Amino acid sequence: MRADAAGPVVLHAFRGGEWRTSLDTAALPGPRGAPYGLALVPEIVVHADRRRWETARGGLPPLTGRRELLLRAVELFDRGTVTVGGLGAQGPEDFRAALWETAGLPGPLVDRWCGMLRDTLLKRGEAAADDALALVALPGNTFTCLDSVLDQAERSAAVWVRPSRREPVSAARLVAALLAAGWPSLRIGLYPGEQHTLHGLVKRTDRQIVYGGTGLAASVRRSPALTLHGPGRGCALVPGAMPVDEAVAWLLPLVAGDSGRFCGNVRTILCEDGADSTAGTDGATGTDGADDADGADGTDGAVGATGADGADSTAGADGTEGADGGTGSGGARCAALASALAVALDAVSADPTGPDWPLTVFRDPEAAHRALRSVHDRMRPGDRLLTRRPAVTEVDGAPCVLPQLVLLGRGAGHPLLGHEVPFPFAAVLTATPDTVRAVTADSLFVYRPAK
Repeated sequence: MRADAAGPVVLHAFRGGEWRTSLDTAALPGPRGAPYGLALVPEIVVHADRRRWETARGGLPPLTGRRELLLRAVELFDRGTVTVGGLGAQGPEDFRAALWETAGLPGPLVDRWCGMLRDTLLKRGEAAADDALALVALPGNTFTCLDSVLDQAERSAAVWVRPSRREPVSAARLVAALLAAGWPSLRIGLYPGEQHTLHGLVKRTDRQIVYGGTGLAASVRRSPALTLHGPGRGCALVPGAMPVDEAVAWLLPLVAGDSGRFCGNVRTILCEDGADSTAGTDGATGTDGADDADGADGTDGAVGATGADGADSTAGADGTEGADGGTGSGGARCAALASALAVALDAVSADPTGPDWPLTVFRDPEAAHRALRSVHDRMRPGDRLLTRRPAVTEVDGAPCVLPQLVLLGRGAGHPLLGHEVPFPFAAVLTATPDTVRAVTADSLFVYRPAK
């Protein structure tokens, strides 16, 4: 993926069985400021394409052997050379370079996520196909959500993919890999677009899988055919008797794994305390995730847990938060745990080639600072930032936000509870039974140590 003197490289849309450019484009970040572009599909074109699909679908031959084609496509996605519209022939190293240049995703993380795509496909049962035109609207925080594209490709007559404008490269490569594996070109589409175009895609498809925050949830059309993956607000419950070193070893991957890009990453750590709450239930827990599928302040949507033991998927209604003073023996244990975890997070390397907990960089510097401010602006009197390194370091000319850990002075209604940002971050507090019930009621992912 290289820009040259002739102008910017423009990543194409894929419509009607062909890669196509557009008069409407959006700028993508590039290495050292080199211009890249993304072809956008206007809503009027979406409407016309749906009409053409209705005409074409009756003449399509049955598609058999879907699982074998998908497995081949995933292998090509990871390690093959495929032709991506606007980019040309793209090998595996070109793909990784493009993700680093445009989205700040380091190679070790790309390798891990490719493996997760393959493993998830292998473990999933095969689905019977129907006649639906499906839509998958992707987030920009992780390309593991491409698993939903594979799922809908296997079960639908066709699937249209709406990539995030912050990271469209992986979606385009998967479309190219499907085509190279032999997937019929009329059964797949790539529809980058403005936010309002998403609403047009939702209206003009039969089944929709949409990743986004609560702001998006309020704006899209609700229907039985729409599945919205929103903020996960992952939390971890640490038993009062758990040794600090064991707790830190358990919590570190939950917070720092996948560079904090999964909604299953832990954002709230509850140090359990057996005392009863004394201040009732005043104040709602949690804050919104990303405002939309391309929001900058938060991660974009639910993608599943990070693979740690003991995750409960407990999607609940909004809860309220019991008061907590962080004092007494429970508070002392919590402070000791938080301090030890902060030391471990401060030891996470910003080296993009690191094998343990590789961190991402922000190719849009303002997005990095905006995400960091969203944490600091939510801190309240009595809160303590325990991580000691400067919050931002420069890697390859771009800001890398280092892991952050805040010990909360009080928990009731705190705006950092469940707050999601696209880097490793967690808030720690002592939790009475009332607090535990309130926070877990508002969390999609609740982690307890394996017994």
